[in-house]
Amino acid sequence: MLHGHGVFLEEHEAFRRTVRAVVDKELRPFAAEWEDREEFPREIFRRFGELGFLGLKYPEAFGGTAAGELYEAVLLEELGRCGSGGVAAGLAAQFTISTGPLHLFGTEAQKQRWLAPATRGEKIGALGISEPDAGSDVAGLRTTARREGDHYVVNGSKTYITNGVRADFVVLAVKTDPTRGHKGLSMLVVERGTPGFSVGRKLQKVGWRASDTAELFFEDCRVPAENLLGVEGQGFSQIMGNFQWERLSLALGAVGAMDDMLETVLEHVKSRRAFGQTLGQFQVIRHKLADLYTARECARQLTYHALRLHVAGEYAVAQTSMAKKVATETCCRVADECLQLHGGAGYMMEYDIQRHWRDARLGPIGGGTSEVMNEIIAKQLGL
Repeated sequence: MLHGHGVFLEEHEAFRRTVRAVVDKELRPFAAEWEDREEFPREIFRRFGELGFLGLKYPEAFGGTAAGELYEAVLLEELGRCGSGGVAAGLAAQFTISTGPLHLFGTEAQKQRWLAPATRGEKIGALGISEPDAGSDVAGLRTTARREGDHYVVNGSKTYITNGVRADFVVLAVKTDPTRGHKGLSMLVVERGTPGFSVGRKLQKVGWRASDTAELFFEDCRVPAENLLGVEGQGFSQIMGNFQWERLSLALGAVGAMDDMLETVLEHVKSRRAFGQTLGQFQVIRHKLADLYTARECARQLTYHALRLHVAGEYAVAQTSMAKKVATETCCRVADECLQLHGGAGYMMEYDIQRHWRDARLGPIGGGTSEVMNEIIAKQLGL
């Protein structure tokens, strides 16, 4: 199948071949086992660090390669093909959401302390935004950080935090001034082992099972003031800026996952026989696959369009929201249809398609729901 379509150059496609070889050899064969264990080995972070995959958009001074966001886009798409949404999510959370704010808003000292080891895969990071009563409504979060001398005293809780169980540090959204709404938000880095910071239970999920998802609790947790990212009160714009890349990453992962499902189902309909012929010889099946490939291609093109604008430095908030919504929703539809085409086998745990089906369902929820994407798009229309 053709790739690129004017976004990726030959060097990106060469990188794609490298990533695909790593995914096929080092992730895919173990996907089912890690899903059953509900954890993938910590060494995978280190391995991805060695390969330079965790710092593609970060400077060499902090262990990165400064290759740029298009290389990271290729990595995200290829991770979508690894057979486990949880593995893809855990790794992607490291380089898209937890280290992004450090790179954009951290001081030299903060970057040396957290970004560099995270880029090498020696430390695992998490981003702490969602709360039991505030998911997409970032301005409504309740975790507070009160300044006391040279510390902030943090109180509150977070939930649905990817990599939260294993995280060595959490980039935490807090209210430093509860009276100022979204203008009172700040970002703090909280390290594992800080007194008053505890990790609750590992949450059980429908899909993405190999990624650890945690509840985090903060009770009079004293965080050094030097752990503040950027300026106090700038948290809302810091969070919003990072959301664009997170949403693009979810769209790219969905495109990669659809590639994997459609390749699998194409093989299946060519070989599976019913009523004296292969499934692919039935017109209804052929047309269904034509529809699914068309839907996938629409999602890919919209995602690449948003990516092109983003890389060109545009704040393409409407197109990014559209791409995130369309790619993740289309991925759910493709997964459902592909499971159906597998018949009874599709419902069996030994077939990968059921895992794709479960994993896909998070897409229209995570990183801002489809409903929130619609609100963002409507705002851009002046409504």
